[in-house]
Amino acid sequence: MAGPLDGVRIIDCTSVVLGPWAAQQLGDLGADVIKVESPEGDTTRQLGPRRNPGMAAFYLGCNRNKRSIVLDLKKDEGRAALFELAKTADVLMHNYRPEPAARLGVPYEAFEKLNPRLIYLATYGYRAAGPMGPKAAYDDIIQAGTGLAMLQTVVAGSPRFLPTIVADKTSSNGVVSAVLAALYEREKSGKGQSVEVPMYETLVSFVMVEHLYGETFLPAIETAGYKRLLNTERRPYPSKDGFFALLPYTDGHWKEFCGLVGRPDILADPRFKSLASRLENIEIVYGTLATICATRSNAEWNALLGPSNVPHGPVNTLEDLLHEPQLEATGFWKELDHPSEGKIRTPDIPPRFSRTKPEIRRHQPKLGEHSVEVLREAGFPQDRIDAMLKSGATKQAS
Repeated sequence: MAGPLDGVRIIDCTSVVLGPWAAQQLGDLGADVIKVESPEGDTTRQLGPRRNPGMAAFYLGCNRNKRSIVLDLKKDEGRAALFELAKTADVLMHNYRPEPAARLGVPYEAFEKLNPRLIYLATYGYRAAGPMGPKAAYDDIIQAGTGLAMLQTVVAGSPRFLPTIVADKTSSNGVVSAVLAALYEREKSGKGQSVEVPMYETLVSFVMVEHLYGETFLPAIETAGYKRLLNTERRPYPSKDGFFALLPYTDGHWKEFCGLVGRPDILADPRFKSLASRLENIEIVYGTLATICATRSNAEWNALLGPSNVPHGPVNTLEDLLHEPQLEATGFWKELDHPSEGKIRTPDIPPRFSRTKPEIRRHQPKLGEHSVEVLREAGFPQDRIDAMLKSGATKQAS
């Protein structure tokens, strides 16, 4: 079945995670995504365990529902081929910083002349207009610069990086929303445009949703930082036999929780009376919840809170997620037969549509697996394709 983006063609010149995961999400939604790679291939092809060279786990996680073509953009023939592909594309994505993009000869203005309807999306570290615009950036650098690493000081005692590439993946979602918005606007205006999605500004916006706090007001009426989160006691609580996540958040939750655990004294305490008063006394609230949590096992907590409205849940390991009941019940994990990699596991496409159901239509491609196919579709004669293969401007999978 065709997904909601069926008929949209995307030229994906990005590498690593930010762009490729965004392009995968667009491919999951039905777009025809053509992944343009250098002759060396995306660096993620080498990251993590693998059965075959160039097909590592990291790459498999970001590149389903795509076709792969090799184009050496440093060669005139490779760059010319990219322009030919762009003539019939809806979106072209890249993560070249402004100066490298100019050196490669692939600025927006060059594509705009060929295809005025093209959405040209550039995603990189910092907004190009700022002093950091020319700088390279990776997830760790962005976590550090946006305050995210420093926030970990509360629990770790010193700055720490989150053990997930949150800057890349949050920015990926920004790319997806920007592409969809630009495509929607084009339906009204008939015109394409250039779009910039910077990691740094995207993550600052992400972090400061709650942490701008008192600095929201001018002049400030409180310091920055959401106090409920900046607390050493905000954590899964030890239970009798492990750890348990427990958060009676609203006044309704709190009233129900106090009744279930037989603690009317807490309910009557003015420090715990309302959401606002609990925030003012958050360390005491967390400490009280920790003491209560330690009185029961995880199974006892699940039995007690299961029928209630009080938010609660298990503390899963990564391995637990592979057999988690909610994910099993909804068919989240898919087992697929990859033509070169054998049986592999992959997450489901999260959103569900009643009519235009997204599907995993294509396996993760080998480097250059579709080079000849895509060039033929673009109208390249066989002698031109042969010349490009001979010169190294393109290559096909062995």
